[in-house]
Amino acid sequence: MKAIWNGAIGFGLVNIPVKIYSATETSKLDLDMLDKSDFSNIKFKRVNESTGKEVKWENIVKGYLMDDRYIILDEEDYEAASPEKSKILSIDQFVKEREVDSVYFENPYYLEPQKNGENAYRLLLKALSETEMVGVGTFVLRESEAIGMIRPYNDEVLVLNRLRFAQEIRDYKDLKIPAKKAPKPAELKMAISLIEQLSQEFDSFMYKDTYSESLLKIIKQKAKGKNVKAKKAEPAKEGKVIDLMAQLKASLQTSKSKNAS
Repeated sequence: MKAIWNGAIGFGLVNIPVKIYSATETSKLDLDMLDKSDFSNIKFKRVNESTGKEVKWENIVKGYLMDDRYIILDEEDYEAASPEKSKILSIDQFVKEREVDSVYFENPYYLEPQKNGENAYRLLLKALSETEMVGVGTFVLRESEAIGMIRPYNDEVLVLNRLRFAQEIRDYKDLKIPAKKAPKPAELKMAISLIEQLSQEFDSFMYKDTYSESLLKIIKQKAKGKNVKAKKAEPAKEGKVIDLMAQLKASLQTSKSKNAS
């Protein structure tokens, strides 16, 4: 793993030096883009719009277009914008994790204590576990301010979940949401029965990226010169009035059959 941030967690008057590592990796197949005519690899280049020449990474700077001219920014400018947040994630409040709606969640990261921060790291980990609370604060990651939520994971490591800002969540008022009309009592009772019947403790290992596995099998078959015929998926049925009670009864029966087998 490669650290993507070096800094500290501000926990009251305690500073815990940490490194941040991405906690996830993609399971998607790495597919290259090719020219259809001869299957040559497509390369992307950073090209100067005026000269048409390729520009090396070390010669690229970032700028903001204002009044028809670019204002160029450098590393010092990013730090000057909020020096206290550039290297410290200061915990502003402690909240119950269930109070943070999942719509705000972005990427998870592992936090690793640095030298002389091990004791304070373990203390925060244990305190959060005991109180069942999470810490929330802001910091600067990759040239932009971010909200971070720190929580224990498996009682072994602190995880930082990056959160979205409230202004980043779109308003849903323009969507055609059904009017607040109460469902029929019998339908509601049956729907609750179905939920209860399918209720169990969440197990992330139940779910696997089977699409990538299936796609890889097709790739291997094609490599052997075999033709692959796709099964046609059932088209989505739209605009059809459905008998909810009939569907709920059938769903309950199907669920019971699965549980019995």
